[in-house]
Amino acid sequence: MQNTLIVITGPTASGKTRVAAGLAREWQTAVISADSRQMYREMSIGTAKPRPEETGGVPHYFIDHLSIHDYYNASMFEHETLELMQQLFREKSVLVMAGGSGLYVNAVCYGIDDLPRVDQKIRKNLMNICKREGMEKLRKMLWERDPDYYRTVDLSNPKRVLKGLEISIMTGKPYSTFLTRKPKVRDFRMVLIGLTLPRKELYKRINCRVDRMVAEGLVEEARALYPFRHLNALNTVGYRELFDHFSGKTGLEEAIGKIKDHTRQYARKQLTWFRKNQDIVWFHPGNREEIVKYIKKHL
Repeated sequence: MQNTLIVITGPTASGKTRVAAGLAREWQTAVISADSRQMYREMSIGTAKPRPEETGGVPHYFIDHLSIHDYYNASMFEHETLELMQQLFREKSVLVMAGGSGLYVNAVCYGIDDLPRVDQKIRKNLMNICKREGMEKLRKMLWERDPDYYRTVDLSNPKRVLKGLEISIMTGKPYSTFLTRKPKVRDFRMVLIGLTLPRKELYKRINCRVDRMVAEGLVEEARALYPFRHLNALNTVGYRELFDHFSGKTGLEEAIGKIKDHTRQYARKQLTWFRKNQDIVWFHPGNREEIVKYIKKHL
């Protein structure tokens, strides 16, 4: 059998962890996490890390292997994951990858442009400029250095704007010249499964999960991380809203309500991203038999 990667993706709270663990048990294999926030050791409750009853003893990789102080990106994830897969494929012909971080999923499936590692001094300087003069100053700098990327990037996304500036300043070349967007050839087969369910059901799951997180200690976890709120890893739904609460901008109930609202918005963005990928076949997370049947047909 050709080495195969089963990819389970979809919006937050759609049941990816449980489905992926079930498939891993079916094929007696491991799960590679493609969640860009579950990688951080200090962030557990707010990132909905897999519970023991969900994983059922299945080995999971790329969970808790970073600190919030570490620099990490999708290109590094691509290289590390491919190296791990090469090792695992020596013993198993099927692997499962699960996660809703679209850029990380795409990096493994199709490759990502090789970019130089960012100089931390340049990043710190740009962050200081942003604090003093605001995002508009960074947007102006990006326009001057790389108008092509400026025209296509989401200018409301600070991370994307910063990335373009960092690479442009560090290399002296426009960031857009590094973006070939040519899919890389992989030596393994891929079966891409998307999990979807009616919007009303998804929103109910999201709201219930946020309530459960709060009951399990999300507020306390976020309070302990408050001194590090400037770090990129903590620019995350569930933490940002509570940081505003701790700084006196909102009440606790309002902050919790915003977490639910922003998580629903994030889920919509995830669906928009993944539905552009014609390789993904969609299933309700409860249709396990149909999912297994579909995968077996392609093995």
